[in-house]
Amino acid sequence: MQLTRRFLSTALANLLVVAATAAPGSDAKVQTFTDSNSGLLSWKATHPGFSLQFIQLLPDYVRAVYSARGLPKEAVELMASYCIFGTIIKNESDAPLSYRVSDWRYITGDDQAHPVKTKTQWLKEWQGMGVAFRWSLLPDDQTFAPGDWSQGFTTLRLAPDTPVKLRYRWTQQGKTYEDTLNLRCAPAQAPPRPQAPPTP
Repeated sequence: MQLTRRFLSTALANLLVVAATAAPGSDAKVQTFTDSNSGLLSWKATHPGFSLQFIQLLPDYVRAVYSARGLPKEAVELMASYCIFGTIIKNESDAPLSYRVSDWRYITGDDQAHPVKTKTQWLKEWQGMGVAFRWSLLPDDQTFAPGDWSQGFTTLRLAPDTPVKLRYRWTQQGKTYEDTLNLRCAPAQAPPRPQAPPTP
């Protein structure tokens, strides 16, 4: 978990805003960022009183996280085969807010909606491999008090560099909200770093 937190903190510190838009038919302001060191992308959707951010994670980073925790190679490679985003959710309102990953869907290029694999589903699969590790994944469901936040991995069964829409829901004061965010899975390898111009 410490490795995950360190990565997300470093990623946030290195972000450069490259776009900020309002999603059509939405009250969200969506920002796209590029990490100044890695070239990887992240997206932040800010709604009144609520925000969530998705950060691209390279397969090799995912391997490093789970190898460092002693997971067997089979489990490590299974995780690395998924499209994984570091996810940060914040309640920035003055009322409790909740979400359930089982309500979320990712929509592929053929316009088909697929359920997002939950932490509970992953833990059951890991247990079948003899793995007792429980950390790193975004909790299935949470209720946040004002000012609370959480983070973890969101996993989609997609190939690297695949564009995808994520439809997410949250509930506040008895009302359920829904929105969609356009994302892209991390590439299989880190993007090349831009070359510095030659010194005259």
